[in-house]
Amino acid sequence: MKKLSATPSFKRCLKKLGDDALEEIFTAMNLAAAVFGQPHLHSGRGIREILPDLYECRAGRSLRLMFSLDDDTLIFEYAGSHEQVRAWWKKR
Repeated sequence: MKKLSATPSFKRCLKKLGDDALEEIFTAMNLAAAVFGQPHLHSGRGIREILPDLYECRAGRSLRLMFSLDDDTLIFEYAGSHEQVRAWWKKR
C-alpha cells in the first residue's frame, strides 16, 4: 500500500467542494493507495495515467482526483469535476 500526501492546492479544493464530498474523496484516495501498481485492480477504481507523471482517479460519478507518484507516496494535487480537472492539467 502506498502512502498518501496532499498539496496545499488539493486541500483548498477540498474546502471548496465541502463536507458532503469528503467521504467519497477519502475513500477514493485510500482505494487508490491500496491498488496503485496493480493494473488488474486499477480498472475498477478508474485510475488512469494522464501524463507520464500524472494520474487520475474517480471519487464518485462527477468528481475526479489528480495525483502524482513520488517513490512510495501518492501526492494528491487537485480535485474537481471532469471539466475542471481537464483544464487544470492542461495548464500544468
